[in-house]
Amino acid sequence: MWSSLNDWLWHERFWLPPNVSWAQLEDRDGLVFPHPRDTLMAVPLALALVVVRFTFERFVGLPLSRWLGVRNQTRRPAKPNATLEKYFLMKGRKPTESQMNLLATQCGLTLRQTQCWFRRRRNQDRPCLTKKFCEASWRFAFYLCSFISGTMVLYHPMKPGLYHWYLLELSFYISLLMTLPFDTKRKDFKEQVIHHFVTIILISFSYSLNLMRIGSLVLLLHDSSDYLLEASKLFNYTHWRRLCDTLFIIFSLVFFYTRLVLFPTQILYTTYYESIANLGPFFGYYFLNILLVVLQLLHVFWSCLILRMIYSFIKKGQMEKDVRSDVEELDSSDGEAAEECPQMKNGAAPRPGAAPTDGPRSRAAGRMANGHTPDT
Repeated sequence: MWSSLNDWLWHERFWLPPNVSWAQLEDRDGLVFPHPRDTLMAVPLALALVVVRFTFERFVGLPLSRWLGVRNQTRRPAKPNATLEKYFLMKGRKPTESQMNLLATQCGLTLRQTQCWFRRRRNQDRPCLTKKFCEASWRFAFYLCSFISGTMVLYHPMKPGLYHWYLLELSFYISLLMTLPFDTKRKDFKEQVIHHFVTIILISFSYSLNLMRIGSLVLLLHDSSDYLLEASKLFNYTHWRRLCDTLFIIFSLVFFYTRLVLFPTQILYTTYYESIANLGPFFGYYFLNILLVVLQLLHVFWSCLILRMIYSFIKKGQMEKDVRSDVEELDSSDGEAAEECPQMKNGAAPRPGAAPTDGPRSRAAGRMANGHTPDT
């Protein structure tokens, strides 16, 4: 049964053009062709890359972040509270005001104390700056090495080198998919998952059908801008604003040109029109182009995010945070005075009708309570 299913899945009429068979892609007369079974090597290679990555982050990224002065923001942990913790984990990170009131009543806290607890608890789950720096340093190192080696392979064609580079790229994207649950989660998390799945399928498909030339160009177009983005992030985390802004502008120009101009006009045009100029369409043709179109839609989505950041840069004169990232919440955000956090610290709720803890009257009352008379 498994043999019949395998034969049906890999039937020539699905994946190959008319009058082309798998036998024509077998090694012969000194010619070496890629084989689908070679892609299985990408799984152990991906596991090895995960080990290399964590070693790199531990012994290169972390010391480098300290040397460059990257400092994590001090966070005040939320006090242990079983009721609020259960709600946070099971029902949601941002309860509505009515739910906040109900939780405050259940726990014997004020509304502001409950709001402060949820803000601190959300901040605890946000990745620290050092973690972001280490992740970006690993991706920068890989994308830069991949771009350089890919350029050398394409300009100096060597079949073994091309095969090795191709499988290394496949292994890298599999490793990204493996570590995605543990990496810094951004607002485009779902798009990242789709991108990684589509990329892995595209690389495996193009390798198995000996479409590595067009596949290599797709990979190279992506790597040409990815390392610039990671470099911009690194300098953003070290607060080198001018260099960060310059690199981001360069990245944006490269991204727009490679993914909104070259990719549709050269890659998609070739695969959609020129690839079947002398052949009839087949299932593999549609399958390949659908995946490439999905990639292009993701390019458009990320281009919109980049344009938002550029607009903010032009308006305010400096690059702000990544629009995909969550903002660190302050204990006294949303206009709430710092009164709620000392209240939680002391464990006492305010008395009904108590005077506000901010403003000139409260400061004067504080001085008189300490035995001082205000100047007249």
